[in-house]
Amino acid sequence: MLVETIRNNIGSFEHQEAKPNKTTRQAAVAIIVREINSQLEMLFIKRAEKEGDPWSGHMAFPGGHREPDDLGLREAAERETLEEIGLDLSRGNYLGAIDHQSAQPRGRTLNMLIAPHVFEIFDVVEFSTNYEVDEVVWAPVEDLLSNKLHDTETLPMAGTPTIFNGYRLSGGHFVWGLTYRILKSFFEIIDPSWSGPREL
Repeated sequence: MLVETIRNNIGSFEHQEAKPNKTTRQAAVAIIVREINSQLEMLFIKRAEKEGDPWSGHMAFPGGHREPDDLGLREAAERETLEEIGLDLSRGNYLGAIDHQSAQPRGRTLNMLIAPHVFEIFDVVEFSTNYEVDEVVWAPVEDLLSNKLHDTETLPMAGTPTIFNGYRLSGGHFVWGLTYRILKSFFEIIDPSWSGPREL
């Protein structure tokens, strides 16, 4: 039932697009779900540690910057997913897009938009990760949606320890920041009565 709700609600959702200017960096990510043994799962990646990358080592959705040859942001999400984890999303089902997000790494607002696109896949996949990805992690959507996995973590922000809200996945992985904001936007669409976690 949940996967059918996602198909219907994302498919009929009219997402809000940011209006880029000539200097705006555009990026896209893929929110990927699959149903395995009657359990709906969502895919995350752990980004590789890289000096100078504001999202170094973070949990994220696969994706990246739009390249000149990409026909659009959906195509950018598909290409980046194939490059990063070896998953060909053309074999799945494209469900639709949700609201664009702005990038705010470490509290700084960049002139950069991120377009999340939602896909459903049906196969059991063996991933082939590139140098940008350390790990692929599946998480149960119902546990995320019910806020069972909600947690906090204290991280440095401009040298000051700061408490951040997020979701704790298997292996101790913590989803926070941009990916957490995208997740909340996604949940508000698939369940309009969703009130979100009790944040600190």
